[in-house]
Amino acid sequence: MVESNAYSELHYREWCSPVKSITSFYREKGACMETKLNQEMVRELWSRTYNTSGKPDWSHLFPYYHDDIIFQDSIQRVEGRADFEALCNRLSNRCQELRMDIIDLSQTGNSIFLQWEMTMMFKKYPSSTLYGCSKLTLNDDGLIITQRDYYDLWGDIFDNIPRFGKAYRKFMHRKFG
Repeated sequence: MVESNAYSELHYREWCSPVKSITSFYREKGACMETKLNQEMVRELWSRTYNTSGKPDWSHLFPYYHDDIIFQDSIQRVEGRADFEALCNRLSNRCQELRMDIIDLSQTGNSIFLQWEMTMMFKKYPSSTLYGCSKLTLNDDGLIITQRDYYDLWGDIFDNIPRFGKAYRKFMHRKFG
């Protein structure tokens, strides 16, 4: 039996072009396996990505993203797998170390929800922990076609800046209750 993560991103691009679906690729090669993502696979893949020492390695995840992926979070929206991969690489380059702990996972149909804590350790600044969740939407082939990340970017980062975090929280409490 062939495992989907046994092929690196490079092999995937070389062997699958112009095939857009990893499922189609394996059917074409005669492999008998379930390639659609589910919450157990997501937990295993994401845990392997982030919870190693140092910087994350997303190469085994990229084949599960559709070429037309739409990614959006609090500060940006990118379309296409090449731009998404570039975004991931920029994040990795900014951080000395990056960790993600998955708190909870659930799946309903083609939607997978992750609740997570991501800790970014910077070279010159204090580490910051973001608390958030992601919604992954799968297409009919089981590839991620949209990913929407939700988190409080400013609050979580400001909390880690000495003296500024308390002032920010006081302001938010005074203005918004």
